[in-house]
Amino acid sequence: MRYNVENMSGNNTKDQNGVKNDISGVQNDDQHGACTNPNQPQDARTSSIGVARTQDGHTQNGDPTQELLRALGTTISPDLLVEALTHRSFSHEHPGTKNYERLEFLGDAVLELVSTETLFSAHPDMTEGQLAKLRAKAVSEWALSAVARDKLHVGPYILLGHGEMEHGGAQKDSILCDIVEALIGATFVEHGIDEARAVVHRLIDDTLAEVLTEGPALDWKTSLTVLAHEMGLDEPQYRMSVSGPDYAPVFRARAVLAHENGDELLGEADGSSKRKAQLAAADKAWHVLDRRRKSSGESGN
Repeated sequence: MRYNVENMSGNNTKDQNGVKNDISGVQNDDQHGACTNPNQPQDARTSSIGVARTQDGHTQNGDPTQELLRALGTTISPDLLVEALTHRSFSHEHPGTKNYERLEFLGDAVLELVSTETLFSAHPDMTEGQLAKLRAKAVSEWALSAVARDKLHVGPYILLGHGEMEHGGAQKDSILCDIVEALIGATFVEHGIDEARAVVHRLIDDTLAEVLTEGPALDWKTSLTVLAHEMGLDEPQYRMSVSGPDYAPVFRARAVLAHENGDELLGEADGSSKRKAQLAAADKAWHVLDRRRKSSGESGN
């Protein structure tokens, strides 16, 4: 049985403990095949299934949230896990409900510490500026959102408000990146720095290895411009749009090559600011052009 988000709206708003109690109370019915409210939007029920399971079921065999915790390689208590998976759009619609922003703030610091110490040890001769560029690549929004999708498959577990859900929030790079940091923060709160460090390595060691191989680079917008010029292309342009509610605007950047017959899209990304969105879009666009350059070089040999 999936938790009915609709029952939390209007005058029936619950705090986070109320959500936990409701979900725990229906867990046994869920195991016997009970149905959700048929009038509830399918997307809302799908988005909340993972969180519903985590309240009581993440220690039970067959619970889908076990896969999330298994991918993290740790355990997180139900209240912290729910907080780490709750977007502010949900807490805005349901006052009294905690969202992941505090845990994200903490997790961002832990992630920066662990990635910094790893790069510092691996490159004793690099300057501070070079190390900073390596770290920026390793923990970029693009890199962390890929971790969220490919390693954690976290999208279905995120609690979103209805508006954010309708805008595809569970697949937005910015939100997925935040969730990864919040889960790291929750691990730190629950178990301390050693366990959090192990989780960070489990999640980003592959990315760190790639970064160590590639070496330091400029920020993604500058790197994209340099690469485009090296390939004889015009400087990429950025087309911007804004969506979402006023309290949580989402900026979308489209990195394009402008041609006479229209724009050629290279990369598209969302961010909580114009700069973040453009950097994330430039990151994706750089990889597209880099693959094109390598493919062209191979075909020319």
